[in-house]
Amino acid sequence: MPPESGKARPPFITLEGGEGVGKSTQQHMLVRRARGLGLTVASTREPGATPLGAAVRDLLTAPGRDHPGQRAELLLYLADRAQHVERIIAPALEGGQVVICDRFADSSEVYQGRARGLGVTWVRQLNRWACGEVWPDLTILLDLEPGQGMRRVNKRQGELGLVPDRLEAEGLEFHLQVRQGFLDQAEAEPERIKVVDASLPQEEVALAVWSLAEPVLKEYKRLSA
Repeated sequence: MPPESGKARPPFITLEGGEGVGKSTQQHMLVRRARGLGLTVASTREPGATPLGAAVRDLLTAPGRDHPGQRAELLLYLADRAQHVERIIAPALEGGQVVICDRFADSSEVYQGRARGLGVTWVRQLNRWACGEVWPDLTILLDLEPGQGMRRVNKRQGELGLVPDRLEAEGLEFHLQVRQGFLDQAEAEPERIKVVDASLPQEEVALAVWSLAEPVLKEYKRLSA
């Protein structure tokens, strides 16, 4: 998305990773620190940030339903993403807001393209079509051994009286493929995707995340002053 003439484009930052890595918590802490720089920040997530997306999220994650097949699953995520970009992300960026998103296009490329075997190159092409000119400037990958991640998920869901959703309930082999898929994405795009060890204590993870995001945010603030 090209910025208006003479104006710096706000950065679009995404957080990625497998189940139980702590994306929501780290997003909250990153948003708070970014706002502490005096920046206006839009915090969002996938799937489910729009009314259409909320319906898609329910279809994709709720247990006990007639689950979509692999291609239908991908197309539902793409529909959510296209609506998300058009209704929330693009307007926020055009309005001068930094956008920080919990999951975005890399999740489809890993979960559906790699772990489901649909093909990462093909999914990337569909993602680009769905997203138009909107693409992350920085992606922070929270990396965690899947067994530890699922223990976190089960503990959290148990405390809330919930059962794991459809993706969380996939077997360990699937989650191992997801982790490796994200690491492969990071290796292929080291300038955009940065890896953080999510097994560290929460505040240490937050500091590592901030060390990656702070230079990007301060550079935007300098250019937009």
